[in-house]
Amino acid sequence: DLKLMKGMGFNSFRTSIAWGRIFPNGDELEPNEAGLAYYDDMFACMNELGMEPVITLSHYETPLHLVQKYGSWRNRKMIDFFMNYCQTIFKRYKDKVKYWMTFNEINETMNKKNPYHQAGILFQEGEDKASTVLQASHHMFVASAKAVILGHQINPNFKIGCMVQYPESYPATCQPIDQIAKREYMLFTHYYLDVMCRGFYTNTCLAKQEQLGGKLIIDEGDEEILRKGTVDFIGFSYYFSSIVSYQRDGSINAKGRNPYLELTDWRWHIDPLGLRVALNELYDRYQIPLFVENGLGAVDQLNEDGTVDDQYRIDFLGKHIEALKQAIKIDHVDVIGYTTWGCIDLVSAGTGEMKKRYGFIYVDKDDQGNGSLKRYRKKSFYWYKKVIETNGQTKFE
Repeated sequence: DLKLMKGMGFNSFRTSIAWGRIFPNGDELEPNEAGLAYYDDMFACMNELGMEPVITLSHYETPLHLVQKYGSWRNRKMIDFFMNYCQTIFKRYKDKVKYWMTFNEINETMNKKNPYHQAGILFQEGEDKASTVLQASHHMFVASAKAVILGHQINPNFKIGCMVQYPESYPATCQPIDQIAKREYMLFTHYYLDVMCRGFYTNTCLAKQEQLGGKLIIDEGDEEILRKGTVDFIGFSYYFSSIVSYQRDGSINAKGRNPYLELTDWRWHIDPLGLRVALNELYDRYQIPLFVENGLGAVDQLNEDGTVDDQYRIDFLGKHIEALKQAIKIDHVDVIGYTTWGCIDLVSAGTGEMKKRYGFIYVDKDDQGNGSLKRYRKKSFYWYKKVIETNGQTKFE
């Protein structure tokens, strides 16, 4: 797979280290050498191919033992377990990896219906969900900040960022109340970014805490750690935009249909210019470099001759890349990277499907797990190769 990616000209590849490969239970004192060796080989291969590793430390894979025994990130002990993991990883790969992200889409922890993906939180009967989410988030903030501080001590050249899912949104109408609705809808994202980028709980954070109504315990020394452990850059995923409005019952609706935009097969709004808007919002607010994740999930058809004509993916990515270029060239936004989700077809984390395909490379496997796993280059594979060769051109003869 790495050689296929290099065949497109990749100069970087964003992937993750599975915490459970290094510490299978998560609370061991000594790491699993076989797991470390796996990434030794992987990074050596990437370095040999001229591909810069961009590594996420925790990407929706909290070790199950930590969930079952400790209650995952609601428990402050998780900070020490995470730091043991980070120290092992940073020291082992300090000369092989420069770019790191702490937690993938950390703001999904505030998904009160299902924070399990991100934070391993399974709500207990009668539990104060708001307090649990706030406390788990705080523990992750402290862990992220301590990881930044430690990483810079081990290798001052490390660049360590955060990563959020960025839900770009527009007010549904020009009513002033819908402008407030947009702000409140974005609070759960800015809550995480404000703490990790600015190093303290801002007025935005306090407003969100009051809105949730939960209680938060901050231990002595935490505030200093947050101040010292601010991130070097922001990674964010952008796939679609939403329109938001207040409802009569005081709730916010973000599921309205934007009549100016087309939809994907999964009814997500296709909004390339929304990426430019998002880049400007983030850079104006935080003034640190940005790293983009972007892609299109679609139903692809493998033809008898082994080809896949995914012109729709080419159109989608091409327009988003053009918007990215506008943000860089016209708006002077500092963008250090653009990666697509995903390079090869994989099981969708959101829906558990193979048929929701994102890759430039088709993988022969269906939703029931049947298939040869053989790889086939899609039409977009050859197009993206030219995009990289030309440093961002999107239209070719």
